[in-house]
This record gives sequence, C-alpha cells and structure tokens, in this order.
Amino acid sequence: MNKKPLSLHVDVDKFIPATEQDKEYMVQMRPPSTFFKDGVKRLLKNKVATVSFFIIVIIALSSIFIPMFWPYSYETQLGVVPGKPVDSSYNNLKPFEYGETELARIEAGEKVFPHVFGTDSSGRDYFIRVVYGTRISLAVGFFASIIVLIVGMTIGSIAGYCGGKIDLIIMRIVDIIYSLPDTLMVILLSAVLGTVIDKAIQGTILEKIGTNIISLFIVFALLYWVSMSRLIRGQILSLREQEYVLASRAAGAKGKWIITKHLIPNCISVVIISTALQIPSAIFTESYLSFLGLGVNAPMPSLGSLASDALNGLASYPSRLVIPAIVISLIVLSLNLFGDGLRDAFDPKLNG
Repeated sequence: MNKKPLSLHVDVDKFIPATEQDKEYMVQMRPPSTFFKDGVKRLLKNKVATVSFFIIVIIALSSIFIPMFWPYSYETQLGVVPGKPVDSSYNNLKPFEYGETELARIEAGEKVFPHVFGTDSSGRDYFIRVVYGTRISLAVGFFASIIVLIVGMTIGSIAGYCGGKIDLIIMRIVDIIYSLPDTLMVILLSAVLGTVIDKAIQGTILEKIGTNIISLFIVFALLYWVSMSRLIRGQILSLREQEYVLASRAAGAKGKWIITKHLIPNCISVVIISTALQIPSAIFTESYLSFLGLGVNAPMPSLGSLASDALNGLASYPSRLVIPAIVISLIVLSLNLFGDGLRDAFDPKLNG
C-alpha cells in the first residue's frame, strides 16, 4: 500500500530490526566505572602529580624503614663512653669522614659504616637525625591535618545544615579567628600551652610525645579549622536543598543522619583535596615553630630544629642548614603539586 504524502500513518518498513553490525557501529559501549576510578585515571595522566606522589611515598617509607637497620641512633653521641674521656674527634665531622677511633678500627681491618652527612657538634650522626626529623615532620603534618579535618568538618556541617542563628554565630566566630594574626597567635598559644600541658602530662604516656607537640596539635585544633569549615559549609549550603535531602526530611530522617549519609559523602572529593593541601601547611608551621624552639622536645630532632641548630656553625658547616632546608622544600613542594593534581582530577567542576 502506497503511503499518502500527508498521511499520519506510521511507515512500518522504516522500523526494521538492526543487525549486530549496526549495533556495534552505533552503540559505543563503555566499561563500568566509578567516580573514584575515573579520578585515579585522570590523576595518573598528570605526570607532575604522579611523580610528586611517588616522591612523597619514597620519603615516607625511607623515614620509617631506614632507622630499623641504620647502625647509629639519632640521640647517641659518638665518642662518649661512660668512665672514659670524651673523644671530641667525632664532633663536626664532614660527610663520609671518620673519628680517630674509627680510623684506628679501619686500619685494623674492621669495617666501619660511614657518616653519610657527617656528625653534628655533639657527635651525633646527622643523616639519621635528618631521617628522624623527616618522620616527625610528616607525622605532625598528617595528624594535624586529621585534627583540622575533624573539627572543620563537624563545625562546617552544623553551620551549613542548621543555618539561621547557629550559622550566624559560627560564622562570626570564624571571622574573629580570621582577623587574628596567625603567626603571633601560634607562637603565643604554643608558649602558654607548653607550660600548662607540662604539668598536666607528667607521669603519663603523653609525656613521651612532649609538651610542644601536644600544644601544637591544640593550636591547630583552635585556629586552623576555619578554612575547612567554610569550605564544608559552602558545599552543604548548595546540597541541602537537593531533592534527596528533602525526601529524607519528609521521611522523618534526623539531621545527623542526613549529614553523615547524604551531605558529607557528596562533598567528599572537596574534603580530600582540602586535606591534602592542608598537610604541607601543617608541616611548614611545625618547621618554623621548631626553628623558633617551640617544636619537638630535645633530643628528638625535627627538620625545623635541625635548621635552627645549624645556624650556630653556618659559616663552617653550611650543609647542616642546606640539607634540612632541601628536605622541607621537597616535601612541601611535592605535597602541593600532588594536592593540585588531586583537585584537577577529582573536582567535578574542573573536568568535563
């Protein structure tokens, strides 16, 4: 039957089933994936971020495993033997130099492990002190960022979800903290808290950690959560009016359940990126506080305290300042580049 030009009848001949070849040509099948897998693929394509990640991993693993087999300890003063005169030939050794006792042992045919970075003014192996200082700086940066994440996420979530007067009060507190001079407040709080905490932790397990480290964590919990809370608040303000949140409210869900099950998981990518960028800031803060003498307690080394101790013999032994400065710069630069790579890979607003 011939179809009339102006007829509204459907031409059945045009609906012939497609062949397998037609289906393969017209349908481009994509393997199943997730947001995390797609982000990892984009991250691996960023060579700078990938190299920075491997540098961070190598530095972290080195700081953990090297002290296990290194023959020298970070606190052992070479040449100091109870009941015998102090052998000052171990002090201020240059890289791969040996003390007089070690030279005698080498002449006798004994093998002596070299001092890769030399020794400091107290006769302690400088390489293992740099390794331990790196471990302390990384640990402080990581745990301080976790503290900032917990405090900032909690306060930001409450402010963003509740709104109203609660949001107004929290944001005014954030504005007040933002108006304070960071460096001055960190130094003052570290100095004041150090004397208070010293009395409180005597005879406890926390005494081994040291008063300065604990006070540093408290300073981060008091001052450095404001940026994280503002970020989380902004994300939740844009998410709380979504349909699934309104449906949860209509079903009788409580605010805590909505925040933990709906709002936080939907802004987790921003949280991860912000936390990754917070770690180098925490490391830098710990380094300059240790440089000023408000960081880790002696004899435990930190990269900042090593740089501070090196100022006394800067003209004669500049390597003692250069080495920890290079390590700090490498860690902070790698973490910043890796954080930028995470932002480019996981932020949905920056990729198509």
